[in-house]
Amino acid sequence: MAKLSIGFIGAGGIAGRHVANLQGFDNVEIVGLADPAAERAAEMANRTGARAYADHRAMLDSERLDACYVCLPPFAHGAPERDLIDRRIPFFVEKPLSADEATAEDIAARVAEAGLVTGVGYHWRYLDIVEAAQERLAKTPARLVSGYWLDSTPPPAWWSRQDQSGGQMVEQTTHIFDLARLLVGPVEEVVAMGGRTPRADHPDCDVDEASTAALRFASGAVGSVASTCLLRWPHRIGLHLFGDGLALELTEFELMVDVGAGRPVRGAQGDPFVREDRDFVDAVTGRPNRIRTPYAEALETHRLATAAARSARERRPVAPRQGPPATGIV
Repeated sequence: MAKLSIGFIGAGGIAGRHVANLQGFDNVEIVGLADPAAERAAEMANRTGARAYADHRAMLDSERLDACYVCLPPFAHGAPERDLIDRRIPFFVEKPLSADEATAEDIAARVAEAGLVTGVGYHWRYLDIVEAAQERLAKTPARLVSGYWLDSTPPPAWWSRQDQSGGQMVEQTTHIFDLARLLVGPVEEVVAMGGRTPRADHPDCDVDEASTAALRFASGAVGSVASTCLLRWPHRIGLHLFGDGLALELTEFELMVDVGAGRPVRGAQGDPFVREDRDFVDAVTGRPNRIRTPYAEALETHRLATAAARSARERRPVAPRQGPPATGIV
């Protein structure tokens, strides 16, 4: 059986995780890695037997790819995806889709027109404990939601720049927004606030160091999502949901279900990154498409995260964009 030829645009830490997973698949060969950081691309290429490139277009012109992974900082999205779409190459992109809304809307429209297989790295959707939470909430819907991303400031310089990362709600808390959408449904309105003061250890940081977003769901449920990068450790990252006689606490590692008879905790089993990579590879090879977050679905989460960021910036309620992908928006 011929192996699937896969390329990577971006050779950072998250790319390394996907590379390790794909190397465990017997029907995949990683043939090219493109990253402007030459040493990083060369190091990963040496581990995979792939060829290293300093520019993604050089890789696309030189390699015959069956699929490609795009693992880039938010500000770098746009041109790589458009080049892949022009060449009709299926792609998997790491979240967030971009630092802004317009870039993601444009790419989503192009993906829809091309009919490409796509996947986006909202790996929480592949957690078995998230599946268990879905089953519970199907019987007892959530009416109140409390989400958290209370963590440290990541070291990359781009993360602390609003125009490069989109801010914490767009770059990190997007996972919590995605989980809320998955478990509770679409959001009709968001009202957010953010705050920032000078920080001696992060003098160039211009993203909000603390934010909170109030959500009104189409189901009638309400919720809030809090974010901060002021800590030195991951204090709390997850989603709490409350229904009639039911309380759930969900993190990336465990699920607590409280029905008034103790607080039993179930740990997550299996690797969600492997599961999402397996589904993407299977779909590209023509097997049943079980991808849980194709680009169009990820766009809905990106719309919510960017709406929250816009609400905080403009100090007004914002309704997340609905409908098909838009082009030419500001």
